[in-house]
Order: sequence, then structure tokens, then C-alpha cells
Amino acid sequence: MTADDESLAPVIPLFGGARKNHGSEGEGDGAAGVVPRPAEEEQLWRSTWSSPTLGDDRPADAGTPSERHPARGAAGRAAPRLRALTSHETRERDAAPDGGADPEQVRKAAEEVLVRRLRTRSLSVSEARLVLRGYEAGEQRLDSAQIDDVIDDFCRRGYLDDAVLAGHLITSGVERKGQGRVALSRLLTQRGIARDVIDAALDDLPDDDVERALEFARSKMRSLARLDQETAKRRLSGQLARRGYSGGVVSSVVRTVMGEQFSGPRPSGVRFE
Repeated sequence: MTADDESLAPVIPLFGGARKNHGSEGEGDGAAGVVPRPAEEEQLWRSTWSSPTLGDDRPADAGTPSERHPARGAAGRAAPRLRALTSHETRERDAAPDGGADPEQVRKAAEEVLVRRLRTRSLSVSEARLVLRGYEAGEQRLDSAQIDDVIDDFCRRGYLDDAVLAGHLITSGVERKGQGRVALSRLLTQRGIARDVIDAALDDLPDDDVERALEFARSKMRSLARLDQETAKRRLSGQLARRGYSGGVVSSVVRTVMGEQFSGPRPSGVRFE
């Protein structure tokens, strides 16, 4: 070994192998080429990743990175634990012994679905039954008895009332759409309201179909005035019929309105010079 070699820092093997003497290069790998290290230097310069061997008196964690080693930066910290929105224990608790959903839980979930539907739109009893029949949880549906219980409970609380719903639909149809009795009856039937409830609601409606039809026809004649008499009559009759007015009311109203509109002489649409 030369003086230059003594000034160099010792070479530390990365994987715990023996340190080689710079002066022994080319002389082979025999025992004569290995320079023993003092115990203090062994403890100071031992490889970070050297693992303990059998009979070694070093600490048991000598094979792990030290606290200051970069490898301890991320691996040494505990990783965050993700928690499920619904725990496995909760799902098992809500499940029935046979693996299906708990009937009481199914009923509560179905009631919540029905309440959400009622918040967006009024439903008849028939429509509410369809909602409950279509609900399914864990391949389990409500039976007829459970559906009847839910419907009775909602009717008792006032959430479902076909008579009130029929009154609202009639008021809206008359005031906003100018509908007659036939159209109103058809609408209530489509909503699944019983016939006796429909008849009772229509009986409360004033018998003023002629007045409502006249008001509607006069508002439409302003846009039909540019047409010839036959075309205007045909279109007005169709509009009144689609709004549910009876044939007698349509004929009477059209005759009255056409007489008001075309009572005076009216030049033809084509002129020849």
C-alpha cells in the first residue's frame, strides 16, 4: 500500500461483502488480499443493508434501513387506510339469515323511494302501487300485504288522496288548458283514479262547458280570421273536440263564433283586375 492509497477513503461494499485492499488488485481473491477492520470501524462503516447472520451479536434490526436512510422516508410511515362507505359488517347486519335483504329494510327503502317520487309529483293510489311493485332490493320485492300496509299508512297521513288529486287536475285543466268534461274525465282515468271519485269530482264542476268553450273559441278565432270560413270552421271544431267538449257543445259554440266573425260581407281572398 502506498501513501496515496492511505489517503483514500475506504471502499464500503454495498451488499456486505468484504472490503478489498487497493493494493491487492490483480493478486487474486485469497485470504491474503483481505485486510481485517477494527471493531469500531466495523460498527461505523457496516453496510446499511447487511443482514444479521446466525450467531451475530448485532441488533436484530441491523438488516433494515436506519432511521436516517432515505428508504425509511416513505416506507417507514404508515399508509392511509381507506374506509368503505358501507362497511361489510353493516351489510351483513342488514342482510337476512338466508342471504337476502331484510324485509323490514326493504320496506323502509321502498317507502323512501315513494316519498321522493311524491316530492316531485302528486301520485294517485294506483300510481303509488306501481312504484312499490317495481321496487326491488337484493332480488326481494314487497308482497301484496306489505304494499297494502304502505298505501294505507300513506293515505292515513294524507300523502295519498285521490279526491284531492282529482280536484287539482280538474282546476288545472279548466283554468290553464280550457278542457271540457270529456277531456278531464279521460285525464283522470289515465291517472288511475277510480270512476266514482272521477264522477264526484266532475259533479262539483260548474255546468258551464258552453261558456268555457265560447271563451276558448273566441280567443282562437283571432288567429283563424285570415282563413276562409270553411277552413276556420273545421279547425276550430277540431280544437274544441280535442279539449273534450261534447259534440253538441262544439256545434253550438262554432255556430255562434262563426256568426260573430263572418256576419258581415267579406271580400274573397282572390281578386281579378
